[in-house]
Amino acid sequence: MQPRASIIIVSYNRKQDVLRCLQSVNKTRDVTFEVIVVDNASSDCTADTLATECHDITLICSSTNLGFAGGCNLGARHARGEYLVFLNQDTTVDPGWLGALLRALDSDTDVGLVTSKILMLHQPERINACGNSVHITGLTLCRGLGAPSTSFTEEEEVDSVSGAAFAIRRNLFDTLRGFDETTFLYMEDIDLSLRARLAGAASSYVPDSVVFHDYSFKVFPLKVYYQERNRYLMLLKSLRWLTILALVPALIAAEAIAWGFVILYDRSNAANKIRAYDWVLENWWLIMDARREVQSKRAIRDHELLRHTSFRLELDQARQTAVAKIGQRLLDPFFWVLRRITLLIVRW
Repeated sequence: MQPRASIIIVSYNRKQDVLRCLQSVNKTRDVTFEVIVVDNASSDCTADTLATECHDITLICSSTNLGFAGGCNLGARHARGEYLVFLNQDTTVDPGWLGALLRALDSDTDVGLVTSKILMLHQPERINACGNSVHITGLTLCRGLGAPSTSFTEEEEVDSVSGAAFAIRRNLFDTLRGFDETTFLYMEDIDLSLRARLAGAASSYVPDSVVFHDYSFKVFPLKVYYQERNRYLMLLKSLRWLTILALVPALIAAEAIAWGFVILYDRSNAANKIRAYDWVLENWWLIMDARREVQSKRAIRDHELLRHTSFRLELDQARQTAVAKIGQRLLDPFFWVLRRITLLIVRW
């Protein structure tokens, strides 16, 4: 029997996490589904363990690390379901999580992607993400991070899904040509959501779909590099040139904030911010090719795209310090004004 949904999990050197995730997925009820695990050339024998212990999955072993985006696309190419469901390896799921996601897609044809209420695995009384909030400059934050699990009770449209747990219509995924594999790591979920919205498909948050995520904020040496270069890639692909021009004041401010974060918290890896600039220059024509592809599927104006962005930068998601709190109070009204002005200018 053809499954309604294909659950795709990319694994990389977290064998016990994947096994725990699969154990919880096996308790999913009310939906026919298949499970596809893509092992991204793990060095901890993940693939061997899965092949031995998990006979009810489709295991695909990549000879190289394709990154999250490439691994997901590889899994999607082997999927048979009407819906594609992407799940992080370090999550566990509530038995009714998948049915709730698919019901939300079935009930509204304008919605192309749906995301779960994602709670902290080790603090289930706290939220990890209820979708993502996308700042007008492309900076992205977990929506609801740290809030009580009893909040965010309404199904509603969001700026972006969270890559930790979401579903997308298969035909939409194919139309968009899946994740942009150039991203490799970070921002791939935001990029996909933004391209989907540009093509006319909204993203929605589904509170009845509950997933638990082993989340903690970490800064590793290449994180700034991937996040920043992928933010530039996303903006250059998605927005009209006149829109980017209108956003220059806000984008300059975002650069100052990003540099401030690097100087305060990641000084030893400051060169990675410059590497992000270098990557854009070196890959300009590759980005322009991707831009033409994205723009060819445009169904809405940039004004509509920017309406689904935020002016708030919740800096305490990165560091809960006095500096972050003061910065928050100063930056919120500043970006509120810049966003209002930009929306007044960008009528196309």
